[in-house]
Amino acid sequence: MDRLRLEIENAWKKKEAWLIDKNIKKSVIEVIENIEKGSIRVCNFLDKKWIVHQWIKKAIIIYFSIQKMNKIKIGPLEFYDKIPLKNNFQEKSIRVVPHAIARYGSYISPGVVLMPSYVNIGAYIGKETMIDTWATVGSCAQIGKRVHVSGGVGIGGVLEPLQAHPVIVEDDVFLGSRCILVEGVLIKKGAVLGSNVVLTATTKIFDITNNSPIEIKGFVPRYSVVIPGSYPKKFPAGIYYVPCALIIGKRKESTNKKTSLNDALRTHNISV
Repeated sequence: MDRLRLEIENAWKKKEAWLIDKNIKKSVIEVIENIEKGSIRVCNFLDKKWIVHQWIKKAIIIYFSIQKMNKIKIGPLEFYDKIPLKNNFQEKSIRVVPHAIARYGSYISPGVVLMPSYVNIGAYIGKETMIDTWATVGSCAQIGKRVHVSGGVGIGGVLEPLQAHPVIVEDDVFLGSRCILVEGVLIKKGAVLGSNVVLTATTKIFDITNNSPIEIKGFVPRYSVVIPGSYPKKFPAGIYYVPCALIIGKRKESTNKKTSLNDALRTHNISV
């Protein structure tokens, strides 16, 4: 991929040539094809941390610029857009329930189930993950293996700024219905988020499992059990309660993830 990376980096400096240089178009399409196949992804876990490959995001941005608007007809349905839709789901061993939509240039692993939902370009979804009804997976968002994304969950993506992390959800995570995750938050392996947890890069997350609360931001630790909460904040007009998230326990690391998950939900009376 070093060749492709260099070609995209050079193309990025020549915006005036994006629409007329056939070599740029060829390189960009090759990148999108590799994302589609899962050969490359926007983020990788390397040296114990998540790395964003800015050159891949650049290729996606250029792709939007060079693609022409086209009419897409699916039976009686009609769309008008620049990005084609994914297809050949049977051959890819992906279950897709009408009216789930995934854009070309996203990668969806074998064994994934897409209920009526939306997956944007650049996204990555690991094996045996469930994307439930009306859930959305934003551009470049990274979802691990055996994740359950419940109904109405909104997972934000990001193309710009280039250095910004998309939302990353690691393996064996459970996201309760109507959770909102944006601004590059990281949900680490095995975490359980109850219904309506909203996390941004600046949302306060309080670990209240000990005698004194511990405040963190931007990530949920491994195997944490999280519910929505609020805390008082003083404003010129008075004291008001603003949203936060509360870590109220730990999910047991177990070889039987389903049993472990059910135990966590029952033990902490989590609404999902």
